[in-house]
Amino acid sequence: MKEYSKPVILFILGCTAGGKGTLGRALSQRLTSEILSVDSMKVYREMDIGTAKPNHEIRERIPHHMIDVVDPSEAFSVGRFVELAQTAIADIHRRGKIVLAVGGTALYLKGLTEGLFEGPAANTEIREQLIRQAEQSGSEYLYNQLYQVDRETAQRLHRNDLKRIVRALEVYQITGKPISEHQSQFGTLRDDYHMLFIGLRHSREQQNRRINERVRRMFNAGLVEEVRQLYHRTPPLSPQAADAVGYAELFAHFEGKWNLSTAMDKIKINTRHLAKHQRTWFRRMPHIQWYDIGDGQDPEQFIEPVEQKINNWLGDIKLLRQN
Repeated sequence: MKEYSKPVILFILGCTAGGKGTLGRALSQRLTSEILSVDSMKVYREMDIGTAKPNHEIRERIPHHMIDVVDPSEAFSVGRFVELAQTAIADIHRRGKIVLAVGGTALYLKGLTEGLFEGPAANTEIREQLIRQAEQSGSEYLYNQLYQVDRETAQRLHRNDLKRIVRALEVYQITGKPISEHQSQFGTLRDDYHMLFIGLRHSREQQNRRINERVRRMFNAGLVEEVRQLYHRTPPLSPQAADAVGYAELFAHFEGKWNLSTAMDKIKINTRHLAKHQRTWFRRMPHIQWYDIGDGQDPEQFIEPVEQKINNWLGDIKLLRQN
């Protein structure tokens, strides 16, 4: 009999370069668990250094899920992520293990913990009008329309994915808001999982130092050559993959837009922008229990208090089942 009646998911969250993976891997050594990546870029094969994937040695020692799921030329959506992640969670639970969900992609986190935005009922008149436009001018025409009003959604879709492009434009015309904005509104957590949310938080200055150091390590590890190979790849990267921080800036370098030093500076700046965006998302999630990491401290130093928090919570779950 399984120890828990429904899947147990421990979320280790925080901004990019914040030490989530380090803490998650340390915890996995102490818990009967497997790691589920909640990262929109780690799903892509061949994008390793720039997405800070754990190396193959670590992944052989600690099972990881939702890494290297699709080719970088393929479009990938939050809906697809949730579908595959739920399958992985069910499998981990079936084998009597805990899920350690590690990552910082808030939209994927929201889809997994609350479900997906269904949107308003279909408007036949608007939908038929959009389909007629596609028949007359091609799906590329509608895709460009979507890109103008909802770049975030457009980058997640293939230019020929007419069904989803039409739906996104339909929602925008009905509600006056991009579908990505609707998806960003947090609501009620699903009740078919036991979930605990642990967050790692750094000061702004400390976060920036960690980002600068990570970018330096990535360049030393061969990021430029990795991106060069992807730049010349056939078929080319999907818009979503090509827009990833660390890749888009080097693509621009290869196109002659700026030199390598500027590309590195741009990556640092855009990673800081990403961290700011993540902080904004996480402020909307009151259920995260934060651990503030001071200057000179390492995330692994928090493994004892975090593990104690987890064990107390797991004990409460067992009591609930007994009652």
